[in-house]
Amino acid sequence: MLPLSESQQHVQSQFLKNPKAPDSPDRKKPVLYSIHVYISTHQTKAWLIFSILLLQLLILLIARSLPVSVSLRHFSPPSNSVRNSSTEEQCISGKVYVYDLPPMFNRELSDNCQDLDPWKSRCDALSNGGFGQRATGLEGIVPKNLISTWYWTDQFASEIIFHNRILGHHCRTLDPNSATAFYLPFYAGLAVGKYLWSNYSAHERDYHCQMLLNWVKEQPFWNRSNGWDHFMMMGRITWDFRRSKDEDWGSKCLYLPEMRNITRLLIERSPWDYFDVGVPYPTSFHPRTELDVRQWQEFVRSRNRKTLFCFAGAARKTIKNDFRGILLQQCRNESESCRTLDCAGERCSNGTSAILDMFLTSDFCLQPRGDSFTRRSIFDCMVAGSIPVFFWKRSAYYQYEWFLPGDPGSYSVFIDRNEVKNGTSIGRVLERFNKEEVSRMRETIINYIPKFVYSEPNEGLVGIKDAFDVAIDGVLRRFSEHWKYKW
Repeated sequence: MLPLSESQQHVQSQFLKNPKAPDSPDRKKPVLYSIHVYISTHQTKAWLIFSILLLQLLILLIARSLPVSVSLRHFSPPSNSVRNSSTEEQCISGKVYVYDLPPMFNRELSDNCQDLDPWKSRCDALSNGGFGQRATGLEGIVPKNLISTWYWTDQFASEIIFHNRILGHHCRTLDPNSATAFYLPFYAGLAVGKYLWSNYSAHERDYHCQMLLNWVKEQPFWNRSNGWDHFMMMGRITWDFRRSKDEDWGSKCLYLPEMRNITRLLIERSPWDYFDVGVPYPTSFHPRTELDVRQWQEFVRSRNRKTLFCFAGAARKTIKNDFRGILLQQCRNESESCRTLDCAGERCSNGTSAILDMFLTSDFCLQPRGDSFTRRSIFDCMVAGSIPVFFWKRSAYYQYEWFLPGDPGSYSVFIDRNEVKNGTSIGRVLERFNKEEVSRMRETIINYIPKFVYSEPNEGLVGIKDAFDVAIDGVLRRFSEHWKYKW
């Protein structure tokens, strides 16, 4: 078992020393005696007080008769510390306490970035606070003054991005007693990524997650709620953490008992798990100020889009009737209205200037499922103001409720994949939308762009909320409403 730090031992000792309420018969007798004396000398007021006491006693007896299993699953309401008015207004749903985890769970993983991938170093991908290397080749594609806001960000770098941002968040508290939520800065995706290929054992794939849970369940504030007010960012899709059998893919992290109540932020969630929350894949655009966002929105809005639709992807030749292969073929057959980029190999990995240019010049972008139901390309497409065309509802509609409009038709087009397989022309479907409809969908997307991006400053943007802010606000609201409803 990992040792607690000195500060954590102090918190734990204070937590465990809270005195118990006296409830022995010997302590109750003087109270009843005092009531009797008071009644004898002040009968009118005494009966009123005595009635109130009886009512309180009745409420107490009813509360104690509730099933024990109910109270075990609820939060203890966090204590309220004195806050200044501006912070109080900004953090109406509460504050976040960030655990200082042993370095094996985060810093050591990122420091040893050259060992995280069995084929290549991950150091460039995890540099610049998780944003990766600065983007190149964007001259003439994006406004000159915004080129420095673009990075070649890895789609699995969210854990580092979230960790850096939450340390500077205005609702972070250093006092765990005043916290509504507890953040575990565990780089679960980096920890398991190395072991997803080759002949690594189930024990190796589960090791870091199991050790983390062994550590956290010894913490006093974990025991206060059994993990219901804890959350973490897991920078991969949920299916990488849901191994049912030892010989299957991934780790079994999400099936470990202690994970049952933890809220997990993931780039792809399970639609059937309340504790999974889908958050946007990190894109390459990381604005420094609100002005950067507004300038980008205006640039996207004013683009002259000469292509009706586009598709960036690679066919899976080993899969019979591969759907992405069908899309590539349709695009090639309708070359006058469709632009395509074949991403065989890693040519499109984590964004390229060619993909960005294609999205910026197209009205619609085709978004089939990738290796799983979602793709990072969905958000690359929308950040460029292109309208996504989906073929699986699980690609977005059941994933990102906090970040996307409630009406799918307001920002996207859905075409059933089976219709496409049976010969439906995607181009003919998209041609039915007139200019006003296309403009209206694009404007909806442009207004939502702030919710798709992760800003560069650790403290966030002044005057605007990005994807990180929306995620944290949602978690705090969920936790605050949960214990308020239960109590």
